Amino acid sequence: MTHGFRCILAAALILLTAGFLLLWFQGRPVARPSSGDYAAVTGPCSLRFPRDHGSHPDYKTEWWYYTGNLRDRDGRPFGYQLTFFRSRIIPPHEEADTPQPASAWRTPQIFLAHAALSDIGGKTFSHNERIARGTLDMAGAATETEGTRIFLRDWSVTIGETAHRLTASSPDFEIELTATPLKPPVPHGEGGYSRKGAKRESASCYYSFTRLATTGTVRSGAERFTVEGLSWMDHEFSSDPLEDDLVGWDWFSLQLEDDSELMLYFLRQETGGFSPASSATFVPATGAPVHLSAGQIALQVTDTWKSPATGAVYPAGWRLRVRPLSLDLAITPRMADQEMETPESTDVTYWEGSIAVSGKKAGGTPVSGTGYVEMTGYETEFDAPM
Repeated sequence: MTHGFRCILAAALILLTAGFLLLWFQGRPVARPSSGDYAAVTGPCSLRFPRDHGSHPDYKTEWWYYTGNLRDRDGRPFGYQLTFFRSRIIPPHEEADTPQPASAWRTPQIFLAHAALSDIGGKTFSHNERIARGTLDMAGAATETEGTRIFLRDWSVTIGETAHRLTASSPDFEIELTATPLKPPVPHGEGGYSRKGAKRESASCYYSFTRLATTGTVRSGAERFTVEGLSWMDHEFSSDPLEDDLVGWDWFSLQLEDDSELMLYFLRQETGGFSPASSATFVPATGAPVHLSAGQIALQVTDTWKSPATGAVYPAGWRLRVRPLSLDLAITPRMADQEMETPESTDVTYWEGSIAVSGKKAGGTPVSGTGYVEMTGYETEFDAPM
C-alpha cells in the first residue's frame, strides 16, 4: 500500500517474522534497532529520475506498488495489484560488523511481494505472496541496461525509459503487462516529502505515476485474456513507523475520465477521526499537481462489508468531497471481497481492491472513473513494533 503507508507496512510486518529473519542472518543475534539507526526522511527528497526509481538501501523500508483496472476485448473487467517490498533488517552502520569469512547467504535486505487479480466479470479474487533474501539472485533491485529491475524469483517489474513491464504468476492467476506513462512522475507533499505524523521524521519520500496506458494479458484460473486499461504506480521509502495515536489508514487512487487523477490518504486515529497529517494530491489533465491538506477534503462512509473469512468489517462505500475543486464523488467497490490475507510473508490482513467513481465536479459537470483503495487496521488494530 502507500500507503509512507506501504513502507511502514513492510517495516512493521517484517519484524513479525523476526525469528525467521534472524536465522537468515547466519544466527547472529540482532537486537531490534530503533528507526534512528537508519537513514531518515526529514525534509525535501530532491527526487531525480531515473535514479530514484531504484532502491534506497539505507532506509529501512521501501516499496514499488502497481494497481490497475483493465478490460478484455469483450469488456470483461479486471483489477490487479503487484507490490514489491524491500526491508533492511540491520542498520547500515552494523553491516560491516558481521562474522568472517562472509557468506553468500548473508544479506541485510529482505524482499517481499504481493500480487492479486480481481476477476470482476468472473466474480473471483485471487492473491499470492512471496518472500526471499536479497542475495544469490533470489530477489533484489538493480539498475540494468533495460532500466531499474525489481524482482523476487520469477516475479518482476522493470522500469524502463518509456515503459514499465510487470510479470507475476501463481496457480490461480497470472499478470503479463506493459504500462506506458501518459504523465511524468508526480511528487507528493512538499516535493516528494510526504508527512505521515506530527514529528518531522514521521514522513516518507513518495511519488507516483498516476496514469499509465496498459496492455498485455491476464490469466484467471485456466482462462487467458488480452486486456487494456489504466495503471497507477507508487514508489515510497522511509524508516519510521506510524505514530502511537494511529490505528490504520485508508488510501485512495482515483483516475477520472476527464484525464485528472487524485491520490488521498486518511490516517485513522485511535480516538476516532483522521489525523491532521492526512492529505491528498490532485493531478489535473494538464498543468501542475495541487497538494491538498486534511482540512480541504472530507470522507464519509456510506456502507460496510463484513468479511466471511476474518470477521473484519470494512467500509464498502464512501462520499468524498474536495472543497477547493468542487468535487463531490461517490466511491463503490467493484467487488465486495478483495481482502488480502498474507500468512506466509507479512501475516497481516488488509483490503486492497478495485473501485468505481461517479459524481460531479466544478459547475455540476458529471464525472466518473475507476481506481483502487487500500485499508489497513480493520481486522486488528495496526501496530508497528519497531
